[in-house]
This record gives sequence, C-alpha cells and structure tokens, in this order.
Amino acid sequence: MEVTNKQKNKWRPIPLDTVELEKMGSKKLSMSAKETLAVAEKLYTQGYISYPRTETNIFPKELNLTNLVQLQTGDPRWGDFASRVLNEGGPHPRQGKKSDEAHPPIHPTKHGQLNGNEGKVYEFIVRHFLACVSKDAIGHETKVNIDINNEQFTASGLVILERNYLDVYVYERWTGKEIHNYQRGQRFEPSSIEMTEGQTTAPNLLTEPELITLMEKHGIGTDATFAEHIETIKSREYVGLADGIHFIPGQLGAGLVDGYDEMGFEMSKPHLRSELEADLKRICEGTKEPGVVLAEQVAKYKEVFQLAWRQAIKLDEALAKWFQVENTAVPQQDIEQSMAGPAPVLKCPLCRLNMSLKTRTNGTFYLGCAGYPACKCALWFPNNVIGVTLTDQTCPNCGPNVKMVKLNFKPGSALPYFPNEYITCVNGCDRDLVDYLDIRLPAPGDSTSTGSGSNFSGSNSTSTTNSSRGVSNRSTVPSSNGSNRTTAPSNNGSNRSTTSSSSGYLSGLSSTRSTTAPPPPSAPSSNYSSNSNGFGNSSRSSTTSRPIARVPSPSRAGGAGATGASDEIVCLCNELAVKLTVTKESANKGRKFYVCAKQRDTPGRCNFFLWDDVGPQPPAPQGYDGGGGGGYAGGSSSSYQ
Repeated sequence: MEVTNKQKNKWRPIPLDTVELEKMGSKKLSMSAKETLAVAEKLYTQGYISYPRTETNIFPKELNLTNLVQLQTGDPRWGDFASRVLNEGGPHPRQGKKSDEAHPPIHPTKHGQLNGNEGKVYEFIVRHFLACVSKDAIGHETKVNIDINNEQFTASGLVILERNYLDVYVYERWTGKEIHNYQRGQRFEPSSIEMTEGQTTAPNLLTEPELITLMEKHGIGTDATFAEHIETIKSREYVGLADGIHFIPGQLGAGLVDGYDEMGFEMSKPHLRSELEADLKRICEGTKEPGVVLAEQVAKYKEVFQLAWRQAIKLDEALAKWFQVENTAVPQQDIEQSMAGPAPVLKCPLCRLNMSLKTRTNGTFYLGCAGYPACKCALWFPNNVIGVTLTDQTCPNCGPNVKMVKLNFKPGSALPYFPNEYITCVNGCDRDLVDYLDIRLPAPGDSTSTGSGSNFSGSNSTSTTNSSRGVSNRSTVPSSNGSNRTTAPSNNGSNRSTTSSSSGYLSGLSSTRSTTAPPPPSAPSSNYSSNSNGFGNSSRSSTTSRPIARVPSPSRAGGAGATGASDEIVCLCNELAVKLTVTKESANKGRKFYVCAKQRDTPGRCNFFLWDDVGPQPPAPQGYDGGGGGGYAGGSSSSYQ
C-alpha cells in the first residue's frame, strides 16, 4: 500500500472578459448571452461597471485596484470579504494572457444596490472581481494505492484548509471527501469487493456556454459578436432550444449542413469564417493591408459560391428529405443563366465590361459596372424615375450591344411631351433625354470621366459629349455654394455667351448658331457666364447671337388644346416656336408653353422651352439659378408638371 499526501489548490478566476461574462450569464444567471451583454452595457452607461466589450483579461499596472476594492467594503453581502482582501496584503489578481490594448477587464467602478437582471449581472461582476484579486483556495489531498492479487485500486480524500476566494464566489463549489487515515505499509482486510458494470453514453446537446467556447476555439466571430451570431441562427430557425437550455438542430439547419456536405467541400465547417476573422485581426494589428484581405476573401467566397450554385440541386434534395416533401428539380440551364448575373444594358465606356441595371437601398435606379470596385463608372437616374426595365430591343443607332430601357416617370414630373412610360436608349443618342435627365456617359476610352458633374459618376472630373447638333463640353467645377456667376460688359449688345445648366429660361444648349434679330429692349448688353451647382452640378456652354425675344404681333396664336405656329415667340433656331398645351393629368394641365417647331428627331433641333404665362426675361446681372440640371430651363423637372 502506498499513501501520498500533498497540498492541492483551486485556482481563483482570471479577470473577466466579454466571452466569460456571456458564458457565465447563461450558465449561472439563467440569462442568454445576448441579454447578459445588453444588461452589462446598460450598467456601463449608468457608470456601475467598466466597458463590457473587451478581450482583455489582464489588469493594467496603472489601474488602482485597491480603490476599487475599497468601494465595496460597505456592502452587507461582500463588504467583509472586501475588507479582508485589503487587510491581507491588498489585491493580487491572477492574470490572464489576453489584451486588446483598448479596454481593461470588466470590473465594478462604483457601488450600487440594484434589482432584477441588472442586480444579478452587477453582483456577478463584483463577486468575480473580488474573487480574482484574492487568494486561491487551499486543500490537503490524500491518495491511497493498494494491490490486491495484482490488481491496482485507488482511493482519494480531500480536506479543505482555506476557502479564500470561495467565500465570495458563490458560483463555484469545492467539497471535501474524508477517507481513513491510512499509513504506508499498513495491511488491512477490505470489508467488501465489488465489480460494477457501466456503459458509455452519447454527449449531451450543446448549451449556449459550450457553443460560445467552441466558437471562440474555432475563430467564429468575436467576443462582441458571439451572442449576435447565436441569436441569428435561432431567429432563422437553423436551431432551437428544446428545453430552454440545450440547442437542437432544426429541419432547415440540418438540411443545409447535409446539403453542403454532399457538395464535397466543408462549407458547413468554420474554416472560411475563421480565416476571415483572422485576416481582420491582422488588419487591426497592422500586419496585413485591407485591400489585400478584401481581394483574397472575395476570391475565396466567390469560388465557393460558384461551386455551390452549380450543385444547388444537392441542397434541394437534402432539404426535401428533412421537410419530407417532393423535390422539384431546377433545370441546369436556369442555374447557368442565373450564374451569368444581370443582363447587360451596354458596355462600360471606361473598362468595356458590362453595365447592368441595379437598385439602391432607397429604391432609386442606376447602371453599375461589372468591374466595380476597380471601375466606379455608374449612371444614376433621378428620383422622378420610379421604374427602369430592360427590354429586348436593341438601339438602332448605337448597335446590337446596347439595349433599350423602359423608363417610368413619376406622374406629373416629366416634361409635357415626355410620356410617363418612355422606351429609349441611355447610351447618349437620345439627346432630349440626356439633357432632360442630365445623364451622360463619358466618351469611349475617356479616362477623365466626371465624378460629380452629372448623373454619371466615374473616377475623375471631365467628360466630353458630341452630338449631331454640335459639341457640348461638360466640366465639373467644385463649388461650395449654389452658383458662381460673373458678368462683364460687352461691346455687342446682340452677342451673348452663356455657360450654365439652367440660366433664366435658357439651358442645355449644345449647338452654336448665329442670328441677326435684335435683342429685347430690356435686355442689358453683357457677356453672361454662370456655373450652377444644381441638379447634376454640370456646366454647359453655348454661344448664340440672339436671346429669346418677343416680336410685336397684333394677335396671339393657339388656344385651349390647340397647337400651331406662334407669331410671337422665336426659338433658339431663330424660327417661330410652336405653342402647345399640357393635356395630361397634372398640376399644369391646361397650361401653355412654347418649344422648337422642329420634330424631335430632326437634326439641329434646339432645346428651347418657355411657359406662356411666365414670359421671357433677360438674364439678371447676378445670374439666375434655375436649380435643376435637365435639358430645359427653369429648374428641376418637377417644375413642368
């Protein structure tokens, strides 16, 4: 017989971090990890504890632990223990091995008498803090080994000598076990010898603390996101709580795991996610560049996604088995078509990749380049475009690689001769639409595309567009205010130079024309230049020898619902304008206006527009900010309802 006696210590806990708080909240406080963390954050905002989201379990040297212990000496529940810590040499914490270099371990910052869940969480944090700065529990262990007919038997006993931290840390127990006081070499006769039978049992289902431990071990999430991830898989019904404690897989969760496993790669395992988390940590440590991590991770996930997409039938089969329903196979051609992504509208003028229709989170539409983020070319539709649909028609002007789109305008927001549903090309050949919506793509191969000068966004600051009506140069001039305009005297009263997105009643001119008609009597002789920072922030240049003018006439043409040539108004082509009436239902129904008399598709047709009841006005010396960047004067498109 051999007898071994030795001292045995039960170690006090290390300083508290977020992961341990979440696990202990679930294990000892009957609260979920999410609820525990939410209560801790509330205690933090009230000043009772330190910041609860921390990976640190090492108290910094500069933290005055003595003062923190002193704050708790008046509490009737643990005040005596706090005083004992101070009287027995002061706090000596057991240190961990982690530090995020940002926040200390979780600890109380002031004393409080709290109730409910707040009281439970606060009490745990205080008791844990006092326990970790005190002493280990000490016991005396006796082990006895005996030999009976060459069979080895062992017995052990424990006597607790000093409870120390166990006096305050009620969440752990250490009980002794007495045995006979055996002596080495002593012989005795056993009172009974029995052989018992047993069998192994399957492990229990996971609890939340056990799941958090495994997530931490395998690098899934962080201390601040463990609880959120667990709530996510519960809300999606991947798992459930059968008895409120143990997780049980749901039909959806089990089917997904089986389906992924059938695909032949371990997407149901934590490897992909843990690699991402590790790379994010390396970014924080400064050992890896964010751009490199982004490129590598996107490539990995894209490869896995494509493989999974092509084998999606295996997910269907696995889910059908778990849900006990008949599986309906999806044709492979449909899968391949979906893999191809959204149908292209046109080619990107910068990188030549496809541009397709996309929808922003606020419901507005734009054309985005498939080369994003390397290529940031995009074409944004204004808010009054409430629907954009790709059609099967190709543009007869731009070629077979450019598809027509159907635009749906907000009722009453389009100009009078634009229908609420309009099928067109957005590649630039529809000049009226381009000017009206202020949308322009850069010329093919142009690397100096505007970033803010229109509803096109690219990588630089200038775009040039040529049309059949002349040349329109668009440039972006950053401005801190609504408009910057300058006026200078002119030696020629009939000559005017205009640079504006909407100057008075004249806007969107893309042609150069000369006329000989005199200026209106009230128009001052000036060279007029403006830069408007309204809708689209664009600048346009035009030179014309005559401004808009009323010509004296004994009569006025037109009437309600009538159209005809006017003998009063001359358009920018130096021809009589046609007078029309708004007939569609809108706030402007019945209102009359003038436009160029040429057909819309006629080469050289100007963008002249004028409300009849407003009348022409010369440009004011300080300029007029029309606001909108459409191809017509007077502000945004909503002005023409």
